[in-house]
Amino acid sequence: MNLFKKLGITLLLISLVLSISAPAAFAFDTIKIGSLVALTGDWAAYGQTEERSGQLAVDEINAAGGVLGKQVELVVYDFRTREEDAVNAVRRMIEVDKVVAIVGANGSGINNATKSVVNALKVPQLGTVSTNPDVTVDPNTGKAYPYSFRICFTDPYQGKLIAFFAANNLERMNAAILYDIGSDYSHGLREFFIENYENYGGNIVADLAFRAGTDVDFRAQLTEIKDKKADVLILPDMGKEMALIMKQARELGMDDIIFVGGDGYGEFMWEIAGDAMENSYWINHVAPEDPAMAPFFAAYKEKYKDECKEFTNGILAYDGVYLLVDAIRRAGSEDPTAIAEALAASDHVQLHHAVITMDEFHNPKDKEGIVLIAKEGRGQFFTKIQP
Repeated sequence: MNLFKKLGITLLLISLVLSISAPAAFAFDTIKIGSLVALTGDWAAYGQTEERSGQLAVDEINAAGGVLGKQVELVVYDFRTREEDAVNAVRRMIEVDKVVAIVGANGSGINNATKSVVNALKVPQLGTVSTNPDVTVDPNTGKAYPYSFRICFTDPYQGKLIAFFAANNLERMNAAILYDIGSDYSHGLREFFIENYENYGGNIVADLAFRAGTDVDFRAQLTEIKDKKADVLILPDMGKEMALIMKQARELGMDDIIFVGGDGYGEFMWEIAGDAMENSYWINHVAPEDPAMAPFFAAYKEKYKDECKEFTNGILAYDGVYLLVDAIRRAGSEDPTAIAEALAASDHVQLHHAVITMDEFHNPKDKEGIVLIAKEGRGQFFTKIQP
């Protein structure tokens, strides 16, 4: 074989190798952000909204030029409302997919399960609606985990908001609590409600538990609450169980008791509770009537041909992506440690729903609480509170 023929074959082989490897090379030309969401299981309504909202943010960011000269790619994993699946998903998205940061999850127990992984592998995770203090702070040292963050306010603050609203705004001073014994979120919110409610002069007349995923009949607890003459029922829980509790309470003739809960509220609860939802109150992070969020709702509807029903999860996931991309931009790097340091240094970062400054515990500072009233089939803005 002559020299020119050999050279031609060599060039052809190089060309083939390059053409085969080009898609793989192109795949590395994106900055990957993980999205940890529950697409199946009891929290699917929340997770599906978070996935859609996160992708909407990515699409907008990419249309505006991306970050650091690259496009952003959202790598989505379904944790199926289970801690073990969340741990496996986080490990895979870091070790296999090479994400530089993670947005989600929306539950404190999930983030408490994954924090050991992200801190060992040194990739920042930003919880959306993960309000338990232990998500970002090591209870043994009192210091923040270097790679654990949140975009929402915490349970101590949320518990105080619920207590303040029940005692001062509603003037209901005899509270019952019905909480999920298996939930970090529920335990934390209950604890901080009790602490603050008693400081406001309120009395806890009943403090009862159930187990989510197992219990669906709450009539025994509700009968005791009725007998104790509670005038407000505090629900530091997640959607489905709260809807069943309210429905069964009204069926038992508990017409005068007022229901107050936190950010576990979901619009899908109306499908279960129906009219029992009317005139219940929910401490939240955002309000759908906020004019600043109108472009988000319009863009969401245009893209998905649907309303953003679980708007709290949607907005916090959407702005969570924007906050992570802002940190990547400020870091000037795809290095996860540099991104975590930039997140910790966030100072008056203007997002869509709020201005974010991170405190030393990786929590947003001084966010106002929004009170929603359930009325006419949806959660509506009622008032803002800041004790």
